[in-house]
Amino acid sequence: MTEVLVVEWKINKVQNVQVDRFEIIQEDVTLPNRTDMHFSYVNFSNGVCILPITDDGRVICIRQYRHAVKEWQWELPAGAIDHDDKDPLSAAKRELEEETGFQAANWIDLGSVFPSPGSTSEQIFLFAATNLIQKEQRLEATEQIDLHAIEMTELNQLINSGQFKHGAGLAAVLRYMIKKEHETKSKK
Repeated sequence: MTEVLVVEWKINKVQNVQVDRFEIIQEDVTLPNRTDMHFSYVNFSNGVCILPITDDGRVICIRQYRHAVKEWQWELPAGAIDHDDKDPLSAAKRELEEETGFQAANWIDLGSVFPSPGSTSEQIFLFAATNLIQKEQRLEATEQIDLHAIEMTELNQLINSGQFKHGAGLAAVLRYMIKKEHETKSKK
C-alpha cells in the first residue's frame, strides 16, 4: 500500500460559468509551495457505464455517433446519473434499458473511475449486467445508437486494434476481467 500524501490548495476566489449542461469552475488558488495560480475544470453530473453480458457470453456493445469527435464510436451503454436516480445502480438500470432495450437480473459492482481528474470532477460508476431480459429500447431524441452483440474475443480485438476507445467502457472491461481472474484463482 502506498502512503497517502495530503496536499491542499487554498482556494482564494471561485467563479462558476454555466455553458449548456456543463459548469466551468474557475478558481484562483495558492499551492502548498505558496505559488498563486489560476485553475479551471468542468463540473458535470457523475455517470455510469455498464458491461452487459448475455447468457451465451456475448457483450452488448453500441455504435454511437459522437459529435465532439465527429465519428461513430464503439462504446458500452453509459450515461449520466439524473436527479431522479436514487443511486448509481438505479441510473445504470435505467441507462441499460433506454440504450439497449435490456434489463438485467444480476448486477456486479465494478467500482468507479475518475476519467479525467485533471480537467473534470466527473466520477463514473462501473457495473457488469448479466441474466439479460430483452424489453424495448427507449432512445432519447439526440441518440443515434446501433446495437451489436459481440463475442468477448471480438471486443478484445476491437480494444487491441484501437477501434474501441470508450474510456469508461475500457475501465469496465478491465475491472470485470480482473474480477473474474481473481475469482478463478480463489477457487483453486
